[in-house]
Amino acid sequence: MEHLIQHFRKDEQPFIEQVIGWQREVEDRYAPKLTDFLDPRQRFIVTAVVGHADDLQVKATGLFDAAERERIMIAPSYFDATIEDFQITVFRVNYPAKFVQLKHPDVLGALLSLGIDRSKFGDIRVADSTIQFAVASEVADYVRTNLTSIGKVKVHVEETDGQTPLIQLEEQWVEQLILISSMRLDVVIATVLNVSRQKSQSLVTAGRVKINWTVRENVSFELQEGDIVSVRGFGRFKLLMTEGRTKKDKIRLQIGRLEQKS
Repeated sequence: MEHLIQHFRKDEQPFIEQVIGWQREVEDRYAPKLTDFLDPRQRFIVTAVVGHADDLQVKATGLFDAAERERIMIAPSYFDATIEDFQITVFRVNYPAKFVQLKHPDVLGALLSLGIDRSKFGDIRVADSTIQFAVASEVADYVRTNLTSIGKVKVHVEETDGQTPLIQLEEQWVEQLILISSMRLDVVIATVLNVSRQKSQSLVTAGRVKINWTVRENVSFELQEGDIVSVRGFGRFKLLMTEGRTKKDKIRLQIGRLEQKS
């Protein structure tokens, strides 16, 4: 296990230890463990930690197609999990769409204002006048009762049934090769976004940059292959692969930039 942990960043070790605890719990009790909603980086860690165990399995769903946030079930290999076992409820928001437009940040802010941890909420999908979001079923009644407004807009939420189509997202990762002097966060952002180094540093120090869904305010933070970088106002990109160095000692880095329509 020490060999595994050394491949992750130091600040990820507390979560790794939590995952190890989940694994031991399943092995000791011979019963499945259902997590809260996890982001893709967290799910990658769970799979890396638990995936080597022959007698365990890892399954995940967020109900939405290509969901970013999903609940994971760690279970004995013989356990046959159903969708119902993941205990996810999807709500639709009813509001006067002819007179006001609500966006993703509005909905997220309203949900967080209820005092429930972010890990209890899954994806939020907004398409035209339709809003849907997933929550852990154990907090569904609380959300249904208390989410009566989003900002200054009065809303009513109702649970979707099995016949209601869920909002689909169309997204595409466009690959691009860049040359950089180092894997520092500010250097990569400046190159990818085609902005000055000073501008990229100000974005980082202002808390507008997330690496693997965690805010990073250190401009010299060292990026690695597989990292996903989100810059508020500029979109998202991921580091796919380093392809060696040029004769002038520049790093050849393959990235993917997200183009998304909802």
